[in-house]
Amino acid sequence: MKRNENIIPLSKDHHFGLLCSWKIRQGLKKEIEVSRIRDYILYFWNHHLKKHFREEEEILFLYLEDEYMLRIRKEHRHIQNIVSQISSSENIDLFSDFADLLEQHIRFEEREWFPHLEETLEVPALEKIGKELNDIHTEEKDGYEDEFWK
Repeated sequence: MKRNENIIPLSKDHHFGLLCSWKIRQGLKKEIEVSRIRDYILYFWNHHLKKHFREEEEILFLYLEDEYMLRIRKEHRHIQNIVSQISSSENIDLFSDFADLLEQHIRFEEREWFPHLEETLEVPALEKIGKELNDIHTEEKDGYEDEFWK
């Protein structure tokens, strides 16, 4: 299904989230030093994911309060809690859990939540979302220098 142009900025962010999960898994598979992977997760959270969650919650949540929104909010909090645990841990199971949950969360948004919004919301609401995102959204760039996953 073709994504509505007004939600595309968030879909583009999702590409970087999926890539983040892949990089973490590659690092774990290659048995890269735990602190390097942890530093990347914290970087990704602080520079990308936290802002992305805020945009979804402050913009999209205003248009449709339903079971999808409740699930998304719960998953955002779960991911945030795992990141908090990761910040003071070397438990690689948490890293793997983070990668898995992030990927599952993104897949749910792309395959179910966004299509639901596109089908449920009227064109003027989607256009307003697009304008609001355009005002605050910055395009993701993947500039993390420690390429531990290679």
